[in-house]
Amino acid sequence: MIQEGGKILKTICQACHMSCGVLVQVVNGKIARIDGDPEHPLSQGMICPKGIAYQQVVYHPDRLLHPLKRVGERGENKWQRVSWGDALDHIAIKLLEIKEKYGPESIAACCGGNPRRSMPATRFLTESIGSSNWAYSDAFYCWGPHVIAENVTYGGRITSDVNIDTRNSECILVWGGNPVHTHTIVARDIMAARRRGAKIIVVDPRLTATASKAHIWLQLRPGTDAALALGILNVIIHEEMYDKEFVSKWCVGFEELKGRTLSYPPEKVSEITGVRAEDIKTVARIYTKAKPACLYLRVGNELIFNSTQSSRAIACLIAITGNIDVKGGNLFPCLPKGTIGRMFYVKKEWRLPEEKEEKRIGAREFPLLAGPRAPFGLFHTPLLVKAMLTEKPYPIKALIAANNLCLSLPNTREICEALKHLDLLVIYELFMTPTAELADFVLPAATFFEIDELIDRYSNFITVRRKVIEPLGECWDELKMTYEIVKRMRLKFTPWPELQARGWQGYEDFRLKDTGFVFKDIKAGEYVFAPMEYKKYERNGFTTPSGKVELYSSIFKEFGYDPLPDHVEPFESPASTPELAKEYPFILITGGRTIPYFHSLGHQVPWLRELVPDSTIEIHPEAAAKLGIREGNWVWVETPRGKGRIKQKAKLTRALHPKVVHSVAHWWYPERLTPDHGLWESNINVLTYSDPPYEPICGTCAMRGLLCKIYKGTEV
Repeated sequence: MIQEGGKILKTICQACHMSCGVLVQVVNGKIARIDGDPEHPLSQGMICPKGIAYQQVVYHPDRLLHPLKRVGERGENKWQRVSWGDALDHIAIKLLEIKEKYGPESIAACCGGNPRRSMPATRFLTESIGSSNWAYSDAFYCWGPHVIAENVTYGGRITSDVNIDTRNSECILVWGGNPVHTHTIVARDIMAARRRGAKIIVVDPRLTATASKAHIWLQLRPGTDAALALGILNVIIHEEMYDKEFVSKWCVGFEELKGRTLSYPPEKVSEITGVRAEDIKTVARIYTKAKPACLYLRVGNELIFNSTQSSRAIACLIAITGNIDVKGGNLFPCLPKGTIGRMFYVKKEWRLPEEKEEKRIGAREFPLLAGPRAPFGLFHTPLLVKAMLTEKPYPIKALIAANNLCLSLPNTREICEALKHLDLLVIYELFMTPTAELADFVLPAATFFEIDELIDRYSNFITVRRKVIEPLGECWDELKMTYEIVKRMRLKFTPWPELQARGWQGYEDFRLKDTGFVFKDIKAGEYVFAPMEYKKYERNGFTTPSGKVELYSSIFKEFGYDPLPDHVEPFESPASTPELAKEYPFILITGGRTIPYFHSLGHQVPWLRELVPDSTIEIHPEAAAKLGIREGNWVWVETPRGKGRIKQKAKLTRALHPKVVHSVAHWWYPERLTPDHGLWESNINVLTYSDPPYEPICGTCAMRGLLCKIYKGTEV
């Protein structure tokens, strides 16, 4: 790094959730430059555009710096600056009124996207009030299906970016992800593995930047992931390439799984997925014979109608090849002994009583997402939104949110209408978003450069994020906001009395209390490692009812779900609704991120907006030619369930099948002075749905595999 004055400080980036190490040049108390930290064990100096440009987030002229109170109608953009004391007093009084009149369950809270400190902050608030209605609001389609599937199969998640040992793997199977644009460190390590001879396989409907570097790219029809996984399992099992020792000793239900795969020979799977039978066989052989291999599973597999069972099929694939918790495979994390992980509050001993959790919205319909035995215990967001509108099964009258719900959730119109029905909406935010414009109070959140925090989002070490500047204006740590609200409500931090006694600034020491470390003594750039252990299940087994990998899930059977993975055709597709497909001839996939933006954050940053200035929809040149569409034309997009239409700029590419199109997500226009900030113009979630049918286990609303039509219009 070129030092031009000032001082260089180490900290941890959170422009996305990779937690890379960064070096920050601070001159006269202000950030002057951001670079990657070459001494960080994971990122090793790598940094993406979001991290480099984050100083433009911190010092953006539109950043929220003071608490605001709504003085006009919702969405009228009339605000009054108030003191923290006035804002918190009003919020606390209103929450107490709502709790008294409607019960604690009528108060909900959520975070999402990049949760900052808002994840513990919002959960602590609802559970102190006595409400179980908390969620990572997009979990019903983002990581929720993976979490449920992998927990019932082997007792924990092992397919995320911190669980794949790419540096020691001989084969890396990337399923439904494009880490070149989303997780650049993972992409770097995959490419390094490729250079040393590892085989790279990518499963994706698009020829993404990652897929373009693969030895094999399987271009499946959107929504058919489970069929493809079962076809690969069929080849592995019936050619007897599975790990016989591991399956015999550590798996239950193998014969049942074998029977299920009989229905998925490669030739049949080829007809379902569009992937050649020979390619299915080749991938099965390469993945199985490579010792070890790892599988990186991303949200492309979750945004589909059959999300949880697709994840289950892939979990079984990892298991029968013996790639669980081995060097170069998929690992269970092992943090330093005594560390209380960042998600500790989802463990049984920290949660509300079962009778409270049974009242959570969605607990009856989706018990493994929302019920007392769910891994995390999260409300089902579409049902919560409907409860705001209908007051069924009971009223939802208050919401404290730390994310941009109107951009990130399906069915934008219903979301906005529901938020207007609330008696109290409080938003923790960095900017005035379309969601914040509907709030009663908007509270300015500190960025990660302005707080101290323990970071444990790694496989076998922890470190600290140290603030490099003081918070701008009156911005606060979101955890502090929650503590102050709870204090004003005169409530106890149940079930966390020790946290209440420590105060919000003692949160990190609480998480370190059994490690022998004190938070203030860990310096920026210091890493506390645990020895990397493999096959940890050999000590105590797997945390499943049987203590083994459950290829035939006893939990799914108990809850009335198919205990074996299976393919379910998308409810809306050329195969299931051929007549509808005549009017809406394209299969729509959404959600593919671009490297400058993290969900809806970054569109207001000049450096990033230059990289991706417009909302785009990718379409094959042959399909575009038939519609008279050329590169860069603005086009209209419609779906059968969406109300209205949106406009996006056509991007012609042969990376898609001619019948498939791909739309970017979370698009808005922060520069627009209207309160909706262009929310309705190009946001694909205006066209997605939040009504049944839901995926039966996690309650996913399909956001990939929908039908749509595209046309050019002079009025665009």
